[in-house]
This record gives sequence, C-alpha cells and structure tokens, in this order.
Amino acid sequence: MVSCENVTKKYKNHKALDSLSIKLEENRIIGLIGRNGAGKTTLLKSLAGEIVPTSGDIKVFGEKPFNNLIVSANSIYVDDQMNFSLEMRLSEILEAAKMFYPNWDQRFADKLLDYFGISLHIFHDQLSKGKASTFNAILGLASRCPLTLFDEPTTGMDYSVRQDFYRALLKDYMAYPRTMIVSSHLLNELETILEEVVLIKNGSCVLHAPMEDFKEHAVGLTGNQDVIQSIVDQKDIIFKKELSQKQVYMVINNAVTDSQKLRLGEAGVRLSKVDAADLSMHLTSDTKGGIDDVFKSS
Repeated sequence: MVSCENVTKKYKNHKALDSLSIKLEENRIIGLIGRNGAGKTTLLKSLAGEIVPTSGDIKVFGEKPFNNLIVSANSIYVDDQMNFSLEMRLSEILEAAKMFYPNWDQRFADKLLDYFGISLHIFHDQLSKGKASTFNAILGLASRCPLTLFDEPTTGMDYSVRQDFYRALLKDYMAYPRTMIVSSHLLNELETILEEVVLIKNGSCVLHAPMEDFKEHAVGLTGNQDVIQSIVDQKDIIFKKELSQKQVYMVINNAVTDSQKLRLGEAGVRLSKVDAADLSMHLTSDTKGGIDDVFKSS
C-alpha cells in the first residue's frame, strides 16, 4: 500500500524527514506517533501527494503520489487546517466529495453529522474549532478511501467527542476495511484501536511494530542503580529516572534473558510492564532522563 525508501525532505537547512524508510500493508489501522516537529505531517502530506520529497522514493498504490489522479481519488488527507471555499455551505462540500470519491457514503455522513449536532446549512468557517475538526473527521470516514490519512484529527474536540470518533472509526473500519494512518504525539487514547505503530523521531523511523509486540518491547526495572547496571547492557537503556541517591527506575529493551531476570530479582530489583504511551514518549524523547534532570546541581 505504502512504500518509503530513504525519504528525505529538506526545508533550507532543516530536515523534516531524514532517510525515512517504511513499508505499510493494506487494511490496517496504523498509529503514526511522534513528538511535535518529528515529521509526522510532512510524511502524511508526502503520501497524499501534497509535498514532493527532496530525495528518496515514495510509492502509494505502486504510484508516485505527487500530481497523481489515481492516488488523489483513492486517498484523503484530513487535518485541522483543511481549506474549503468560503462560498460553499457544508451540504455543498459533501456534494462535491460525493462526486469525487467513488466510495462516498452520504447516508453514513448524514447520520454522523446528525449525531454530532452539525448543521449542513452553515459555512465551514462558522464552525468552532472542535466542530470543524469533527466535520473534517466525518469527511474522512465517509469518503471510505482505501488510504485515509488522519493528521492529529481530534484537535479541539472534547474528550467525549474524541472517544466517539475513535469508536466510529473502528466500527466503520471493521465493516469496510481500508488502510488508515492516524498521527498523534500521544498514544494513550489510540492504543486500543491500533493494529500497528510507527514511531518517528527527528524525521526518521525509530520503530515499526504490531501493537501487541510494541507493548512487550520494553520492561521497567526499579532498584539499586549499580546492581542494575552490572547486569544490564548500557546500550539497552531507553529511559532512566533517579528515585533516590541509589534507587532508580529504568526502562530497557526487553532483551533481558531469563538468567538476567533471575539475577535482577535475587538482587531485589523489581520488574514491571511499561505502559505503551509511556514507552512511546521515552523512545521519541531526545534524552534518557526527565524534567527533574534540569534541577540537578552541576
């Protein structure tokens, strides 16, 4: 469905994407996770054909996406900055979408608009921030495009609306499977609907794995720092937080052997699961510590 080979996008001296390579299969709900500025939007816009990479190769449906009618008709890019004609009411925007997207479901769109309380007789710029994001998300769902790209789609939505959107996305995906990529800087609200996760940091892919494998990617260790570091390889440490002068909490790659786990347990080190949202935050951070490190005396 999607193939990126060593894709780089430069803006003057800044690399928004840096030799990024991923391959995505069809009919998956994929989370694109990264900090603000990690390159998520640049990647999604590149897949949608709105941006041409500086170097590297992107294929969507086996085609280069830029200026490509096949890609345009079979994919949709949804974010909170979607631009619509100021002369078109919401009903007219939906009519235009119906003419362009072959899988468009007007009945589904009408039911969602009614549920979320959005009138079709107003203009897009009359919507509040949250309502505009909801309308855009409905447009993305009702298009039923084989490739649907949601870029931080819940910006401005209330918590209850976000939960309804995620449930609507999952239920419609189950009825009409297609490839959906949902970007976010946080994983906590998305993890229950995702089948795969792609973590990007500084424009590069740092991890691409099935969601279930991702949840087992790391293990937490709490105990004496010297003991842990005598047993665990330094390169496997993802995150470290000092709890006291000698006690630390570490997140490490879950590559510890059974014998290492036994030695850690015998030395009083507690092993624990790592929350998926916390793990994504640690893996995309530029440091291995936390904000407390700022307040340490040099």
